[in-house]
Amino acid sequence: MSAQLQPKDFATSQEVRWCPGCGDYAVLKSVTRALADVGAVPEKTVFVSGIGCSSRFPYYVETYGFHTIHGRAPAIATGLKLANPELDVWVVTGDGDGLSIGGNHLMHALRRNVGFKILLFNNEIYGLTKGQYSPTSRPGTRSPSTPSGSFDTPASPGLFALGSGAKFIARAIDVDKNGLGSVLEAAHGFDGAAFVEIFQNCIVYNDGVFNAFTDRDKETDAQIHVKHGEPLVFGENGSKGLAFDAKTMTLRVIDAKAQPADVLVHDETNRVLAQLLLGMNAPEFPVALGVVLRQPSVAFEKTYYAHQPTQMKRTGSVAKALRQTSVWRVDEKKPAKK
Repeated sequence: MSAQLQPKDFATSQEVRWCPGCGDYAVLKSVTRALADVGAVPEKTVFVSGIGCSSRFPYYVETYGFHTIHGRAPAIATGLKLANPELDVWVVTGDGDGLSIGGNHLMHALRRNVGFKILLFNNEIYGLTKGQYSPTSRPGTRSPSTPSGSFDTPASPGLFALGSGAKFIARAIDVDKNGLGSVLEAAHGFDGAAFVEIFQNCIVYNDGVFNAFTDRDKETDAQIHVKHGEPLVFGENGSKGLAFDAKTMTLRVIDAKAQPADVLVHDETNRVLAQLLLGMNAPEFPVALGVVLRQPSVAFEKTYYAHQPTQMKRTGSVAKALRQTSVWRVDEKKPAKK
């Protein structure tokens, strides 16, 4: 029996070409650590990306990888998973790549529940193309494309995934190695499309955009780490909690010590609760982190093969498969005798 691989075994010799201080470095470390922890096999693991800073990811992981075109990573990954369901497929995308030009592909991958892991790096900006505002940029964001400040309504990656029918949705922060690591392991073990939003700091074009809930002196009151079956509490020593307001059909923050019976218990199978958690806005509410939604499911590729009379067969030659043609012959029908 071979020894289990270590995180360093998933690191390539390629020069990592992200800006110094970029949050992508921390995500890369967490991913290689998670791959080792789950016992991933390099020759059966594939990373697929689109276009953007995050999409350089396949170069830096010692597995198979495809650096594809803008927004189309989910489509390529779907083909891979159908062609070889045994592959461990990961999709790496960004808020621009995944929610703008790639929004349609991402939506259908989620609704189909294709069995791969989707890591969406959300830095609320276009980094690779020099700082234009993105679908997740907040109102007032000044950029080369919005010099007077953006007035668009931003998209919520989590709510987008929920609306697309995703059955696994999680959130984490780039530099939170424990929180991100546990989310990655949970995503890896899910049978279907696992959507993970990673709050990632762009040190050049949008530095500090998440400081309101990631700074050490603010995180206690500004973050809530959700765990299935546990009370939804946060703050110093769990002093605050989330309760459901039946009149307004919304969440509210209460004193968890004074009203312990009113504190909600997290149920990761409840889509309504997931919507409420993903829709919480600062500063009134904390940011929900961890596995927000996880419902029992069967991956699309398993359902696909269950309904097919035969399995896909390999031709043995890629060149032959590319060159072969399908010819339709129409025979002239003889006129009927009178």
